[in-house]
Amino acid sequence: MSQKIRIKLKSYDHSLVDKSSEKIVKTVKATGAVVSGPVPLPTQKKIFTVNRATFVNKKAREQFQLSTYKRLLDIYSSTPKTIDALMKLELPSGVEVEIKV
Repeated sequence: MSQKIRIKLKSYDHSLVDKSSEKIVKTVKATGAVVSGPVPLPTQKKIFTVNRATFVNKKAREQFQLSTYKRLLDIYSSTPKTIDALMKLELPSGVEVEIKV
């Protein structure tokens, strides 16, 4: 088969992304395929500014930040055994997985 598989992981928690990428690397290496990564992609930060009070104290504001962490994995020389192992793999909730073949 020997095709390239690209896996992109996204999450709001960096520890979940790191644990799931480690789990993917271990299972893929156990099947005999070659893995490059995990490559950390730039973190997206969304900042929200909200008024503290509803009526007075217009200058009093509060800021909240939402960070999205991403990792990229490339799998080379994969076999059907590798794809089956990836399909059976259970990742923690809160991690978005995008697979391109």
